[in-house]
Amino acid sequence: MTAFLDQIFVRGKQTLLAPIAHAPSWLVQIVSSLINIFALLAVFLTLFALISVLERKILARMQNRYGPNPFGLFQPIADGIKMLIKEDIVPARADKLVHFLAPVLIAAVAILTLGVIPYGRNMTPFAIDGGILFFFAVGSATELAVFMAGWGSNNKFSMLGAMRAIAQMFSYELPLIIAVLPVVMVVGSLMPDRIVAAQAQYTFGLVPRWFVFTPWGAAAFILFFVSGLVESNRTPFDVPEGESEIVAGHMTEYSGFKYATFFMAEYLGMFAISGLGVTLFLGGWHAPAGALEFLPSYVWFFAKLSALLFVYIWVRGTLPRTRIDQIMNLAWKFMLPMAFACVIAAAVWHYAGRGLRGWLWSLVVIAIVYTLLSILLDTRRKFAPRVYRFAE
Repeated sequence: MTAFLDQIFVRGKQTLLAPIAHAPSWLVQIVSSLINIFALLAVFLTLFALISVLERKILARMQNRYGPNPFGLFQPIADGIKMLIKEDIVPARADKLVHFLAPVLIAAVAILTLGVIPYGRNMTPFAIDGGILFFFAVGSATELAVFMAGWGSNNKFSMLGAMRAIAQMFSYELPLIIAVLPVVMVVGSLMPDRIVAAQAQYTFGLVPRWFVFTPWGAAAFILFFVSGLVESNRTPFDVPEGESEIVAGHMTEYSGFKYATFFMAEYLGMFAISGLGVTLFLGGWHAPAGALEFLPSYVWFFAKLSALLFVYIWVRGTLPRTRIDQIMNLAWKFMLPMAFACVIAAAVWHYAGRGLRGWLWSLVVIAIVYTLLSILLDTRRKFAPRVYRFAE
């Protein structure tokens, strides 16, 4: 029964493909890909609608207010109807083709990145050898879409917001990618399924051997998570959409369904980066203890994904927006050196035998680099509150 529930969606797909089992292989491959795409869209669009309500309710709870009522169940429907019937306004001097393609491209990129993540046992929509490389190669097109939105709008606020977004996204893509390198080095593969398989063991059948429980893995996961906040344009790094400063950033001249597409792509990107974090550091679809393996694998994946999404919302309800100079200082002066330190610590852990000795030596490497950076940067002075002086 447990095996049946675990593979119920795989069996369902096989049932749908059964009528064309004797058709040409190319036709079977196309139909299989279409089933995967529709399944991805169904799951994550539903999750998008759900989290749009849950985020408001959670933030309302943190801020001692009610939020959408009754329970906000009809909020996604109301938002969808509003966005569909709202007037689509395009500036007269805008580049209409670029203005139209920007939200389409950014949504397509977010959906493509979701296709290489293993959601359960035998449940990777598109299992390719270079899945991690594909994720970052496709995801880098987000910067192009953001720049297209700012440039095509022919608006100074939009262009300023786009340049802010590109500056911080370029800056944080480096620590994001470098934080992934230790995992790829240790596993020896760019395939997400093999990375998940490398974290399948348990110590004494209880403690999982996830990479996040190693010193280099814990540090790399924190760097990955913070970089993911920036790439997803989430608080406290939502400078490109600083409403009190530049209206709405690169989305200033968008309305109606185009604006909703940007909004949806932001959440889909958050799902993708969180799903990749679960795959790389949190054991993917494996249970947190050997005794809990009886639950379906996809249940554990989405439980971990939900936990990370809750932290995203928690951070938004807790921290204020940072200044752009603080964001850049953090990326280039602290996160980038720490990401390289994680690579060295992972190598030390590997060559020291991956046991207790390797664990301790990698901890020493991380601690030394962190201490040196803290002394050299002198954060108390660098990030002290500014004193503004005005002319009389």
